[in-house]
Amino acid sequence: MQRCSWPGNDPEYIRYHDEDWGVPVTDPKELFAKLILDGAQAGLSWITILKKRPSYYIAFDGLDPEKMAHYDAKKIAWLLENPGIVRNRLKIEAAVTNARAYLELRDRGIDFSTYLWKFVDYHPKWNAFADKSDVPAFTPESDAMSKSLRKDGFKFVGSTICYAFMQAVGLVQDHLTTCFRYEALREADKHTDWTSVFNR
Repeated sequence: MQRCSWPGNDPEYIRYHDEDWGVPVTDPKELFAKLILDGAQAGLSWITILKKRPSYYIAFDGLDPEKMAHYDAKKIAWLLENPGIVRNRLKIEAAVTNARAYLELRDRGIDFSTYLWKFVDYHPKWNAFADKSDVPAFTPESDAMSKSLRKDGFKFVGSTICYAFMQAVGLVQDHLTTCFRYEALREADKHTDWTSVFNR
């Protein structure tokens, strides 16, 4: 079985690649949670965050924006002492800021899933890269997403972070064409009525 090379031999990384990475996500809260985790990755390797992911869900109340939006200085101080997460004040405070920005969008009648998927015209963008060196770090779509998120009050959402997020949640498909997941996800895509998913 051939797969993308980036998981290496780490069983947890391989499981993430085989079962999670690139699978389209349309649930607003799940998208929010994954965006927070990608923001936490900034300057670090993804495997670091992946291994801490269960602790993030515990420490941040399931990464529920409605709960996180009410975090106060005491809660932030507690998070800064939590060894299960990345104890970076800027990243922790950004997560709280992003929860509040998420709720502000919702209060304006904007569904977070629709908000994000519009950058790929409400359908996964399929790339066809045969070598990992061909995969970009950012694209015009991730630039646009980053600019929009920052405008709406989000932090730790630079274009590179946004592109990694887009890859992870299936907005763009960047499994290499030689990877077994490429065809599996391609086949699933053929049987998905994206017009119905977004009521368009």
